[in-house]
Amino acid sequence: MQSQILTLSWRTLRGLLCAACLAWASAGGIAGESHDRARKALEAGEVLPLRTILERVEREHPGQVIDVELERDHERGAAGGGGRWIYEIKLLRTNGALVKLKLDARDGTLITKTARDRRHDAAPPPLTPAASPKTPPASEAR
Repeated sequence: MQSQILTLSWRTLRGLLCAACLAWASAGGIAGESHDRARKALEAGEVLPLRTILERVEREHPGQVIDVELERDHERGAAGGGGRWIYEIKLLRTNGALVKLKLDARDGTLITKTARDRRHDAAPPPLTPAASPKTPPASEAR
């Protein structure tokens, strides 16, 4: 009986591992497809090189770049065109604010800019007790 339970457990574990490996491999394939599409867009002149975009961002928007994505904006694209390419760049400012820029990847023009002050997301500082009136020493209380 215990042998059957052990065999069943190994079968289940092996099945789960196989499923995990397949999921991981397919995710890598999707990332590879995105990379290939982005490379082809660059070669076709549909997007500016990332270096050019980052140089512009550094000049116009101070902060440390912490994330960059290149994606298609399917909602705003022309019919049948597949949408325009958008660079989405996240910056961290020295004051702790997080800034998210969306730039048209063809010419680098700013589409949207949103800022979020991370300091306001944290819990507020504890309240300090109000100053209590001075109580006179016991000798003066009489």
